[in-house]
Amino acid sequence: MPTLNPTTIQDQTWQHGSFFVDDAREVKIHYVDCPSEPKEKGVILLIHGFPETYYQFRHVVTPFSEAGYRVIAPDYRGAGDSSHPKSGYDKVTVADDLYKLIHNHLGIKSPIHVVGQDIGGMIAHAYAATHASHTKSVMWGECPLPGGTPYESGFKHSPGMWHFAFHQQLDLPEVLVQGRENIYIKHFYDRLCVNPSGILPRDVEHYAASFAQPGGMRCGFELYRAFGRDAEDNRRMLEKDGKLGVPAAALCGEMSTLLEVAEEQTKEFYESVEVVTVDGSGHWTAEENPGDFVKKVVEFVGKHD
Repeated sequence: MPTLNPTTIQDQTWQHGSFFVDDAREVKIHYVDCPSEPKEKGVILLIHGFPETYYQFRHVVTPFSEAGYRVIAPDYRGAGDSSHPKSGYDKVTVADDLYKLIHNHLGIKSPIHVVGQDIGGMIAHAYAATHASHTKSVMWGECPLPGGTPYESGFKHSPGMWHFAFHQQLDLPEVLVQGRENIYIKHFYDRLCVNPSGILPRDVEHYAASFAQPGGMRCGFELYRAFGRDAEDNRRMLEKDGKLGVPAAALCGEMSTLLEVAEEQTKEFYESVEVVTVDGSGHWTAEENPGDFVKKVVEFVGKHD
C-alpha cells in the first residue's frame, strides 16, 4: 500500500489568480497556475470533484510541472474561493467557465489535456464534448456519467449511491448538514478511501471549512440537482454528433467500485478508449496515491502531446 507524508506541499511556483466569466462580474473563478519547469510539453487542466476543491491536487501539481506540463487547477463555480452563484451547475455551463479561463483569460489557444475525477469527471467530459477542437486528450473517471447506460440502468437508483437522491432534494440537505459539514464530508472519505494515509484529518477539516462558507454546501448539492439536465445534454450531444474522436482514458482507482463500469461507459461516448488504473487507490486517486496518479496521467498524455 502506498504511503504519503503530506506535511509539506511544494507550492513555491504556484500562482493564484481569479477572473470573472461574465461581463456583469458576478461569477469569479479562482485558479492555480503552475508553469512547467523544463520546456513546456503542453497544458494539463485538473478538475476536482465534490466535496473537494483545487486542493485535491495539492500533491500532483508540482510533479506534473516537473514532468514538463503547465498545470491549471481551478475551483469551479460554487467551490473553494470561487463565487457561489445560485445557478449554472449543469456541467456544460461549468465546463464553459473553464474554457473561458483557459482560452480567453489565460490566452491558451492550443489544445489542452483535460483530467477530471468524480464530479470533475462529468465536467471533463462536458469540456471535451463542447470544446473538442480545444481538447488534445481527456481522462476522467470515478463517476457514473448521467445519460450513460451504467448510470441510467443502475447507479441512478443504487443504494450505494444514496447521496445522489439525497443531494437532489430541495433545501433539505442544506438544513440537515449545516454545522455538521466535517461529519458529513468525513463519511465519504471513510467509506471510499482505501489508503487513509492520503487524506488526513486536517485535509478533511480544510474541505469542511471551505464548504461551510455561506452557500458552500448548497452549491455542491446543485451539482447533483443538475444531473437530469446533464443526462439530457450528454444524450443529445451523442445523438447529434456521434462518439467523440478525442483520445480518452477512463481513470479509476485500482480498488474502486466504479472500475467495473469504467470502460463500458467511456466507450459509449468515445471512439478510442483506454482504461487507466491508479495502483492501491480507491475513489480519491490523486490523494491516495499521487505518485502513481502522476505516472499514469503523464504516460497517457505523453502519447498525445
